Amino acid sequence: MHRVLVSLLSALDSLVAAAVGVAVAVAPLTILWIVVFGALDLGAVWQTSAAIWQLGHAVPLHVTLPDLYLAQTGIDPALAGFAVSLPPLGFAAFTFLFAARSGARAARSGAWVTGVVTGLLVFTAFATLVAITGAAALVRVELWQAILFPSAFYGVGVLGGAVRVAWSDGDDGIIDELRTRLDTRPGAWPEFPSLAARGGAIVLTSLSGIAALALAVVLVVRGPQIVALSQSANLDGLGAVVMGLGQILYLPTLIVWALAFVAGPGVALGAGAVVAPGGTQLGILPGIPILGVLPESTSPWLLALVLLPVAAGAFAGWAVRSRLSPRGGQADAESTGLLIALTATIGVLAALGAALLAVLASGALGPGRLGEVGPDPAALALAIGIEVGLGAGILLLAPRRRPGEETTPTPDAATPGRDGWSDEAP
Repeated sequence: MHRVLVSLLSALDSLVAAAVGVAVAVAPLTILWIVVFGALDLGAVWQTSAAIWQLGHAVPLHVTLPDLYLAQTGIDPALAGFAVSLPPLGFAAFTFLFAARSGARAARSGAWVTGVVTGLLVFTAFATLVAITGAAALVRVELWQAILFPSAFYGVGVLGGAVRVAWSDGDDGIIDELRTRLDTRPGAWPEFPSLAARGGAIVLTSLSGIAALALAVVLVVRGPQIVALSQSANLDGLGAVVMGLGQILYLPTLIVWALAFVAGPGVALGAGAVVAPGGTQLGILPGIPILGVLPESTSPWLLALVLLPVAAGAFAGWAVRSRLSPRGGQADAESTGLLIALTATIGVLAALGAALLAVLASGALGPGRLGEVGPDPAALALAIGIEVGLGAGILLLAPRRRPGEETTPTPDAATPGRDGWSDEAP
């Protein structure tokens, strides 16, 4: 495909990804504003939507409450300024996945570098426009964060999607040159990057699925508590819809919290409050219905959940080893060094991925004790790295019969024909 056409399609993809993300915030806010205030203030709706979209891409919001509001509500003036930085990762997930799709299409078109650069530049320009036009007096963001953070999500997604397809299908360029150089190495080492990346992807996908399943089970079990919190909020129909949309956007964040719970470290909910399999201590939380999933107590039996990340690592180890084949009959295709390197790399990739998710799913929900909520990145990375590495090592390092090896038992002394003689009379 012609490079100009690839550039145009990549630019269109980035505009659609950004515009749809902002529209998810603009549409319900517009309806809410008309119903509540009776007149539409486009400036206020745009500023609020821009702030929500930026928060969804991990941009911290610095909120300053006006003096009149403090006087009317009786809030301590010391709490007039605070940060909100716990992101609804639904925005970031959409941007990342849409960007990965765009990068993959550019790679299949034979001009992935052009598509990646064009898409990233257009998305960065859009993020810059949102940051400049969406500035507000009550909610402030750092300009460089408002530009860099959303662009980083798109850039990582579009580059990852493009490289994945170029690596598997070829690109007649830098990726093919790199693979040619790797192929000159002996044994199965040229397969190492692909196998390690595959193992890491399988682990992270499996962990996400396990966490999502755990969250779904808890939503069912704790459903009455969630309904009770919804009823206590006394929301009208429109308010319930807006609250529901907001909670849906926070579902990816809650999935990361579920992963931290399953892995063992748990989730911190402000100063002195934690939810973990080994013990739970809750303080006063906001009356948000979805927070009803948090249990008031836990059982030590829940520590057995750590076997699920071990199983995810074992599944990745099995999937990787099943694709590891001798190259030209060389004996070192499954060398111990290669298998150990694969085990360690899968564990490290899982730990780094878990740490990144924990960073993205942590932040501030408001002033005071809610200044820091979410999983601890270091603790989650350590737990996931050990659990996944253990599971991967079990399947990767276990002895395996090679193709062509005989399993016939060794004949004993009474076996006819051994060493050319028989115990039977002639």
